[in-house]
Amino acid sequence: MLLKRTMSLSLLSLGGAALLTACKSSPPPPATVPTVPVATVGTATLANDLTLTAEFLPYQDVDVMAKVAGYVKTISVDIGDRVQQGQVLAVLEAPEIQSDVAHAKAGVAAAAANIVTAQAAVQRAQAAAGMAKLSYQRIQDVASKDKGLVPRQEIDVAQSRQMEAAAQLASAESSVQAAREAKAAADQEYVRAQTMMGYATIRAPFAGVITKRYAGTGSMIQAGIASQTQAMPVVKLAQNSLLRLILPVPVNDVADVKNGQTVDVNVSSLGRRLQGTVTRSTDSVQTATRTMDTEVDVPNRDGSLVPGMYAEVHLHLAARPNVLSVPIDAVDGLGTSVQQAYVVRDGIVHLVTVKTGLQTPNRLEILSGLAEGDRVIVGRHTGLADGERVDAQAAGYEGNAH
Repeated sequence: MLLKRTMSLSLLSLGGAALLTACKSSPPPPATVPTVPVATVGTATLANDLTLTAEFLPYQDVDVMAKVAGYVKTISVDIGDRVQQGQVLAVLEAPEIQSDVAHAKAGVAAAAANIVTAQAAVQRAQAAAGMAKLSYQRIQDVASKDKGLVPRQEIDVAQSRQMEAAAQLASAESSVQAAREAKAAADQEYVRAQTMMGYATIRAPFAGVITKRYAGTGSMIQAGIASQTQAMPVVKLAQNSLLRLILPVPVNDVADVKNGQTVDVNVSSLGRRLQGTVTRSTDSVQTATRTMDTEVDVPNRDGSLVPGMYAEVHLHLAARPNVLSVPIDAVDGLGTSVQQAYVVRDGIVHLVTVKTGLQTPNRLEILSGLAEGDRVIVGRHTGLADGERVDAQAAGYEGNAH
């Protein structure tokens, strides 16, 4: 038994030594080289187009109010009627204003009669003043030729009458001026009354379509003044020959939107593609949505477009022909001060700083840091380090440009 155990231990020792020798002589396994997708830096024509959806709105849409109160005598339009600027929409019955016109007209006639009366008084005063002056001159001449013949009292009385007549003439002339001013005031009052009477005829402020009718024949209409918010309009009028689209432009694209630029408008419900023009913007970004309201005007001369329809608006914000570009996921740190790309040269990763320009949904303009033909890693860059060896494989979308 002792011999057997000794032999067994010897065999185990030899086996362990042989195994240890084998482990020491085996080479280490090769390090795993990560495979990364790459794209080649090349030239492309980039365009930044922004597509937004908006609803057509009338260029103008107002409730037509009455300036004066009255009953609707006639109303000549209804929903859907197209009217021209200045066309009569309704006529109100306003007896009080008619009375004011008649009263003002009578006031003008009375003022004119007062002018005639005052002018006649001037003529009488002129005659009296002339006679008083002549009498005074005669007495004065006699007294000069034959001193002591005419008592001094008579000379003083004649002089006083002359002065009194001159004063009466001046008063009569002032009365004429006052009568003329009263006539001018009466004329103004008559014009005002006629103007108010004119407001009883309600006209279209612009050419458009009647979209709602509030009143009918016999309806009582209050004067539409600011202090009476409950006043009922007569009709609602919309200008549809030119329509508006209000676009919420994102803050990143605000700088590229200019007044006067042409946009494409796609109306899918009609299968039509139109052109519009950027006309104005709020010049202010809303803090809640980080967008700026921008208005696009679209002509609608044939009336085929109806307010409330939806349209897709394509804004052509910028274009860069034949510029260096890479896929957008090839650059880290977009929107920050440090933007980097991972370039693979001879199987080694090199981290480079780049400067970018125009950004489209899929590609990015490279202003500096990369050269045409460079291969850049796209997709996730987590775990990659400068100087690391990698196995570069072309990405499936390499070379796509939009």
